Amino acid sequence: MQLQGKTALIPGASRAIGRAIARKLAREGVNLILPTFDWPDSIQEMKEEFKGLDVDVLILPVDLREQKQVQEMLATIQRHFGALHILVNNIERGGMPIVHGSYDHAHNHDQWDLEISTTLKAKLLLFHHCLPLMKQSGTGAIVNISSISGLTGRSGPAAHLFNDGYSAANRAISSFTETWSREAAPQIRVNELMLGLIQHRHGEATKGWSALSNEEKQSLLNHTLLQRTGTAEEVATAALFLIRDADFMTGSVLRMDGGFYLGGELVPKMPEGILTQEMS
Repeated sequence: MQLQGKTALIPGASRAIGRAIARKLAREGVNLILPTFDWPDSIQEMKEEFKGLDVDVLILPVDLREQKQVQEMLATIQRHFGALHILVNNIERGGMPIVHGSYDHAHNHDQWDLEISTTLKAKLLLFHHCLPLMKQSGTGAIVNISSISGLTGRSGPAAHLFNDGYSAANRAISSFTETWSREAAPQIRVNELMLGLIQHRHGEATKGWSALSNEEKQSLLNHTLLQRTGTAEEVATAALFLIRDADFMTGSVLRMDGGFYLGGELVPKMPEGILTQEMS
C-alpha cells in the first residue's frame, strides 16, 4: 500500500512501541491521529517530538474504553482529515504479578476489569467505529498488537510478568483478528503482531523487569532462542511491513518473540538408534 498522504490512528504513542510505530509512519508521509489518556509526562514528550513535522498530527485526549468518546474521536477525524486508512490497535493494560501480586489484594480491586476493558473492549470499540470510515477511504490496513501471554498464560519463566486477565484477553485478540479480517475484506486487511518480551514492554525499562532477580531475568533470556529481548524499533519495522508491504496477508498472526514460545522445548542430539547399534 502506498503510504504517502494516508492517515493513521495510533493509540499508545506516548509510550515506546506506539511512539516508534508513529515515528516510522510519519517518515513515510503518513498523517497521524494520536489519542492520549494517561502518562502526562510521556504525552508532553510525545507532543514535543511530533511538533513541526511535515505531516499533520492530531493529538486528542480520549478514554478508548468509552464508546461515546470513541465515536466523538471518529467524528473529529472525519472533519479534520476526511479519511482514515490505517489503525494500529495498540492499546492494552496488563498488571504484572511481580508488581501487583494477587487479584485478592485490595489495591487490585479493579485490576481484572482494567486488563479486560483496555486490552479487549477498547480494541473492539476502535475497530467497530473505525471500519466504516476506513471502508469509505479506500484500501487500508489494521494491525492488532497482542502478546504471547495469550499462548503461554501465567506459566513458566514469564509467570512473573503475564497476569491471568491480561493473558486471557490476549488469547481472545486472535479471535478478533480472524473475525475482523472477514468483516473488513476486501478493502481492509487485518493482521496481528504478537509480541514477546520487548524493552519498555515486559522487558528492560519496566518496573516488573527491574523487580526480577538476576536469576529470573536470565531464565527469561535462556527461554528465548535469540537470548535477548526485542526493541520498539524492531516492532515498528514489523508493523510497517504488515501495513505497507503485506498486501496479500489478512487474518494472519505474525509472532515476534525472539523464539520465546519455542524456547521451552529444545532439540536434543539425534540418538544413534537401535538399528544402528544392531548393524555395528
